[in-house]
Amino acid sequence: MMVNVVGIDTLPGDDLELRLAVKLRVQNPNDAPVQYRGVALNLDVNGRPFATGVSKRTGAIGGYSEQVISVPMSVSAFSMLRQALAVNDLLSLEGLPYSLRGKLADGLFGTTRFHDEGILDFKGPTPP
Repeated sequence: MMVNVVGIDTLPGDDLELRLAVKLRVQNPNDAPVQYRGVALNLDVNGRPFATGVSKRTGAIGGYSEQVISVPMSVSAFSMLRQALAVNDLLSLEGLPYSLRGKLADGLFGTTRFHDEGILDFKGPTPP
């Protein structure tokens, strides 16, 4: 199972909470389908815990196929403050390293765990 972050969108939040929808591309490189009955994620940004999310989403990823799954995540005000204090100058920042750990759950022994890491790029596209 290969899982990569392919997008992050903002969702409506409550009071001091930021909500995100993390889009994952899940690829199944095997001939047998992978069933799942739930998704759980932990997102670290800049080496610090940042957001968590769960979804009761169910489905299957066929053999030698892929699917994009969107999982809602919550970022507490404390996590946002901790990140802001760790970054001196957000305007000069080209990106932040992230680490995403998660699992696609399917019963007691069918859980598939995954990990992805990279750089969150907050700059817009460079002009040609």
